[in-house]
Formats: sequence, structure tokens, C-alpha cells
Amino acid sequence: MSPCTDEEIRPQEMPPALSQRVIWLFAVACGVSVANVYLAQPLLDSMAHDLAIDPAVIGIVMTLTQIGYALGLIFIVPLGDLIDRRRLILGQTVLSAIALAVVGLVQNAVVVLIALVAVGLLAVVVQVLVAFTATLAAPASRGRAVGTVTSGVVIGILLARVFAGALADFGGWRLVYLVSAGLMLSLAVLLNHAMPAHRQPRGAASYTALLRSTAMLFVEEPLLRLRATFALLTFAAMNVFWSSIVLLLSSPPWSLPHSAIGLLGLAGVAGALAASSAGRLADRGFATVVTGGALILMLASWAPLALAPSSMLALIVGVIVIDLAVQAVHVTNQSLIFAARPEAHSRLVGGYMVFYSIGSACGSISSTFIYARAGWYGVCALGAAISACALVLWVFTTLRRRRSTSECPGTPATAGN
Repeated sequence: MSPCTDEEIRPQEMPPALSQRVIWLFAVACGVSVANVYLAQPLLDSMAHDLAIDPAVIGIVMTLTQIGYALGLIFIVPLGDLIDRRRLILGQTVLSAIALAVVGLVQNAVVVLIALVAVGLLAVVVQVLVAFTATLAAPASRGRAVGTVTSGVVIGILLARVFAGALADFGGWRLVYLVSAGLMLSLAVLLNHAMPAHRQPRGAASYTALLRSTAMLFVEEPLLRLRATFALLTFAAMNVFWSSIVLLLSSPPWSLPHSAIGLLGLAGVAGALAASSAGRLADRGFATVVTGGALILMLASWAPLALAPSSMLALIVGVIVIDLAVQAVHVTNQSLIFAARPEAHSRLVGGYMVFYSIGSACGSISSTFIYARAGWYGVCALGAAISACALVLWVFTTLRRRRSTSECPGTPATAGN
């Protein structure tokens, strides 16, 4: 891709195949599905006790789920460019319900951990839905449609903590997974009736060729490499916070129950909703500006978050800011990469989200490890360092792009990567 490529998209109407009702159903389905990956975060202390896992390494629960998610991104999501996405979505939704039921019912810790890998593996139905949305939406409205569906993803991640915390206080952590299994079965029924028929062109002749072409996208698309790196860093920073906050708030001086800790997710929802316009701004060519502003906010969020041991208000402010920043970068990332290769939406999102999953897994396991050895301030130092790396990368690539566009004066400064 040339550094002088103009990625701005001209406005036009969304086609009838993707009605607003279907977009919102996709958003809800994505929210419920992705929540399965994050249900454990406010439950880590209870799971550690029940499964006899050392609290210092209980982050392995989140890490295993993220490993499953990464495997699904590599081996399942690209199938959306080869086979009928409707069947792929419905199959994953039903199998997710089964895996969740196993977590909720089986007492053996090893089996539970294996089932959590399967939960992550099948939760990538979210990315198949996002790619389906990008395929059905008109190019000029793609950022808005993907932004709406992706908002459902981020809100699902955040409300998972509210949902899990409240149910765990009522009936234990296993009830959380059983209820989620029922929700996934209900979604399968709704999606079966609502998803529009669509025959997408095949992106590869075979499954092997499909996987090979996914890897080749990273060789051919510098934009994908850059945006995937932003995803790795931003989601690592976010999971550094969310994986350790339960350990802080469940201990003195706060000693909060799971339900109260889960309510913190509501503050994150406010931040995610505030970032919903990021897709529209990306459609209008302001992706670089949105990314830079969001990364500055993410770095700044660690100042109020560091005050969490003594100030709940500062903690809430920090949660709103960090989730706003991560959502804005994520929506902008997806809007740009989908515009780069319209014929490969599933492979693009699969490859991109592998980096998201790697970042999330690394953030989760490193966070609980650092918390056990350096406390909350060590966690905040780690999160701020990751955020600073993302901002430095943005500055470097923006300066390099400006030097390139000075040689191609017709390229808008705000439109690129």
C-alpha cells in the first residue's frame, strides 16, 4: 500500500441487506459472546480458591481463554471468506453454549481449564459477525456500522464484570457460566431468524490456501501490521488494569463483594459509548488524529488509576478514560483495515485480532504477577509503560507519514494510517 493512498471514504447510504435492527442484534450478539472471555475477571479470587490455583498465577485462567481466542482467530475466523458465514456463526454460537455449560458443571479443575480454552476458541464468532457487518455495509457507512457492532463488543466486555459479579454473589461463580450458556442458545435462535442471506465471493480455493493468504496479508499490508501492533499494546494495557483491579478492590481497605466490583464496568461502558463516534471520524479521514488523541488519553488515565487505593472517584474517572481510549483506537483500526482489502474481511479481522488476543493474554498474566510482587503501583507503572510505547509508535509513524506525504502533496494529512 502506498504511503500516499487516500483512505477517506465518500458517504453513501447503507444497503437494505443490513438494517439498523440487524446491526443492533449483531451488536448484542457480539457483546454477549465476547463477555464469555471476560466473565472470569471479577471472579478470579473465587476461582483460585475453588480450583486450588495460587492467587499469584490465577491470571492463567484469563490467559488460557485468550490462547483459545487466538487459536480461533487463526483457524476459525478466516473460514468466513471461504464458507457460508451464517452457518459458521450459528455453529459457533451453539458450541459456545456447550463449552460454557461444561465450565459451570464439571468439578475437575483440568477439565474446566480445557473448557475455558474452548470458550475462548468459540468466542471468535464475534469477529465473524464484525466481518459480516463490514461485508454487508456500504463502504461509506462501514465505519459507522462496524463502530456500532464493535461498541457492542466493548460494552459486552465491560458489562461481563457487572453480570458476573452480581450472579457470583447470588449463586457462586459457576452459575455465571451456566446462565451465559443459556443466553448463547437464545442468541442462536434469534440470529437464525434475523441474519440476512448473503453469498460472499470465495477468497481462496482451499482452507490451506486461506490460512496462507491470511499470513501473506501481513507481508502485503503495512497498514495491517501497524494497526495490529496498536491493538496488541492498547489491549495489553487495558487488561493490565482489569485483571488486577479485582485483587485490589477485594482486599482492604475496600474489601468489596463481587457485585460491587462488577459495577465498575458501568463506568467503562460510559467511556465506550463516548468513543462511538470514532468510526464516523475514521470514515471522514481523521483516523490519525483520533488515534493520537486516544493514545494520549490512555497514557493519562494511569494517573487517576494510581489513586485507586484511596479514591473511588479517581478510579471511576480513570476507568472511563482508559476504556474510551481503547475503544476509539479499536474502532479506528478496524475501519481502516477493512477499507484496505474489501475481499478479505474475515482474514483481515482474524489476523488483526490475533494481536489483540496476544496483548490481552500478556496483560492478564503479567498484571497478576506484578500485583503479587509490586502491588497496585507496580501494576500502574506497567500499564503506563505499555501506553507510552503505543504513543511513541504513533508519533514515529505519523512523522514518517508526514515526510512521505510531503512528497505526495495531494494526499490529505489526516487520511492515512
